[in-house]
Amino acid sequence: MNAVILAAGFGSRLSAMRTPKPLVEVAGVSLLEWSVRQMAVVGVTRAVIVTGHRADEIEARLPGIAQATGVALEPCRMADWSRPNGHSVIAGAARISGNYLLVMADHLLSVGLLQRLVTDFDRGAGVALAIDRGVDGPAIDPADATWVRCRADGSIAQIGKQLIRYDAVDCGAFIATPDLAQAIVEAIAEGASGSLSDGMQCLADRELADTVDVTGELWIDVDDPAMLALAQVMAPAIVGRGAAQPISHQVAA
Repeated sequence: MNAVILAAGFGSRLSAMRTPKPLVEVAGVSLLEWSVRQMAVVGVTRAVIVTGHRADEIEARLPGIAQATGVALEPCRMADWSRPNGHSVIAGAARISGNYLLVMADHLLSVGLLQRLVTDFDRGAGVALAIDRGVDGPAIDPADATWVRCRADGSIAQIGKQLIRYDAVDCGAFIATPDLAQAIVEAIAEGASGSLSDGMQCLADRELADTVDVTGELWIDVDDPAMLALAQVMAPAIVGRGAAQPISHQVAA
């Protein structure tokens, strides 16, 4: 099972810290390493790490993380990391043939959440997004959240940070087919900035953006000092199984 981890951004709201955001530690382990550890438990064996801001420091840590987790890590450096995150998805996806698990390096995700999501790993088209219907939870920052409005069948009707009507929040974890990167490319060609949400909305308009409801599973987007402090409190519950032996996941031929 392949994965892409987005770790290229500036992390402006944690910029006062001395380390780049993917290397900020929670419970004594960097956010990036927690991402790899948790994905290893659900069967990921190779991950492309898209770097940009302070790439040298992040890439220098990859061999150690790979050795500790047993996951092969491949850096993919963005020359212009200031562009929207969809450009990072395009770059990372270009290193992978077929489907992949896509996560953000600044999110702590429980193994239970990822296990629910990877049940859709072998999907044939489009994308599946982990969503949480507990939209007012303490670990959700309304000022930064990406909101989702679902259709009656659970597929995505609209997605974005500025939605007025919504019934779920984006957890920052996806099962992507090659359609996702292509949708971002098409959105850019039509004048969009190239965010991940641009590509997601493009697929949603074609009814190719599904959801996996992970309500009740623990996760947090560690995007500012307040959320970092909360993550330190939540970490034992979120990553308690992070040191477990990886479980097998059979991918259909």
